[in-house]
Formats: sequence, C-alpha cells, structure tokens
Amino acid sequence: MERSNHTVTAFILVGFTTDPTMQLVLFGVFLGVYSLTVVGNTTLIVLICNDSRLHTPMYFFIGNLSFLDLWYSSVYTPKILMTCISEDKSISFAGCVSQFFFSAGLAYSECYLLAAMAYDRYAAISNPLLYAQSVSRTLCICLVTCSYTGGFVNAIILTSNTFTLDFCGDNVIDDFFCDVPPLVKLACDVKESYQTVLYFLLASNVITPTMLILASYLFIIAAILRIRSAQGRRKAFSTCSSHLVSVILYYGSILYIYSRPSSSYSLERDKMVSTFYTVLFPMLNPVIYSLRNKDVKEALKKLFRLTHLEV
Repeated sequence: MERSNHTVTAFILVGFTTDPTMQLVLFGVFLGVYSLTVVGNTTLIVLICNDSRLHTPMYFFIGNLSFLDLWYSSVYTPKILMTCISEDKSISFAGCVSQFFFSAGLAYSECYLLAAMAYDRYAAISNPLLYAQSVSRTLCICLVTCSYTGGFVNAIILTSNTFTLDFCGDNVIDDFFCDVPPLVKLACDVKESYQTVLYFLLASNVITPTMLILASYLFIIAAILRIRSAQGRRKAFSTCSSHLVSVILYYGSILYIYSRPSSSYSLERDKMVSTFYTVLFPMLNPVIYSLRNKDVKEALKKLFRLTHLEV
C-alpha cells in the first residue's frame, strides 16, 4: 500500500552490519578516524591562523578546506557512532532532511573550493612575481563566499526535489546516512524531471568545476614546460601535487556514485565508496597538505616549541 512522504515520520538506517561484535569494531574504527579528523583539521586551521608565514592565498584556501572537512565529517560520523552502539537505528524525517541538506551543501561547496584552489595554483606558477596582486585577499574571500553560496543554493534545490518524492513500502535506508541513491530506492515513482534535476546539479556542481580544474592544469603544465631548469619544474609541480591528489580522490568517488542512472545503483558497493569521501577523505586532507609541506612542518615545530615553553 503506497504512502506519501508526509506520512513518514522516521527512517531506519541499516548502517554497515547487524552483527553486534562487528558494530563495536566499527565503532572503534570510526571513533579513531573521527578523532584524527578533528585533531588534524583543527591543528591545520590553528597553524594557518597563528603563523604569519602561512598568511598567503594558498593557505587561506587550505584553511577553509580544513574547516569544510571538519564540518563535513561531523554531519555523518556522530550518527554513525550512535548507530553502532545503540539499538535505536532510526533518524527522524526532519533529521534526515537536515543531514541530507548539509551533506549536499558541503559536498558542492568543496567541489567549488577545489576549483578555486586550482586557479590559485595556476596564478602562483604562471606568474609568481604578480601572485600577490592577481590573487588578492578580496578575491580569495569572494571565491570562498561564492563556493559556499553556490553549494548551499544547489543543496536547497536538491533537498526540496528529493523530499517531495513519494516514499512507499519500507522506510528502511540501506546505508549509514540519508543520501540520494537509497532514498531513490524507497521512492514509489521517480519521475524523469527528478533525474533531470540530478543531472543538472551534477553538471553545475561537479562537471563544471572539473572542467575548470582541467583547464587550470593545462595552463599549469604549459607554464611548467616553459621553465628551463629541471629543478625549477619539479619545484613548480610540487606546489600543486597535493591539490591534484585531493581532486583525484574526491572527484573520482563523487563521479562514480552520482554520474550513473538510478537503475544501476548498487547500495552495498556505493556504501563503501561513499564511506571514503564522507569519512576517510576529511581525515586524509590534513596529511596530504602537510606531509610534504616545509612551511606547515616549520609552523608545527614552532607551535610545539611554544607549547613546551609554556608548560
């Protein structure tokens, strides 16, 4: 018997497993990952704010990326931890809407922010002498503001269209959070207009930033090839290698899940892929941007020395 979505008061999140022992193991794993995510991103933000050597456009964007990842991970992980240790697997309809909205808004914002960071790397490599003028603080703030605005405006469009679908039959979400694929599986009838909205949002929030990033890197490669010394080329490439790794990991997983028609969704497979970009990727970003970065390492050493002196 069909029922409209206004009668649904809660959804049940299946999570990863129903085995009690495995749930405790997963609780420990996710708690550890979330702790590292919070510590890593918070430390990077503190370093960027406190060290004057890191007051450059590149680190301004990295700091905002860390803030996004900190917020992004917090949308999912606390609920995952509760699901692992509690017998109550439910999430209210309003809670599902809120989680869905912030999930989409932050994901789209990160897509735009990564595109802005690609332009920043192009400006730094193509004309380093004019870098400070071409990527001013005003432009940086404008790009970050536009990233958030574009992300959350599109999240409103996606959320309003998704939660006007008619949900019928079971209200069990075979996933660990409220996302498009499992919700589409619960819908009685997904109209072509909704699929059109999904493709429009994919094109505007993922494909378009991807094309901008590709264009930026084509110009970056051209600029690097104009550098005469091999050492200079290596140094120039190393300044954008961290960003390139982030783009490949993040966009790869996003495109894999959301660029396919709803008929080809495999919830079990997609569940594992979405775990990567929702939980693991926010933990990896601080490592990616600090592991080979001398400025961040020096700032971290300085912070440790000051902390040691205060103690």
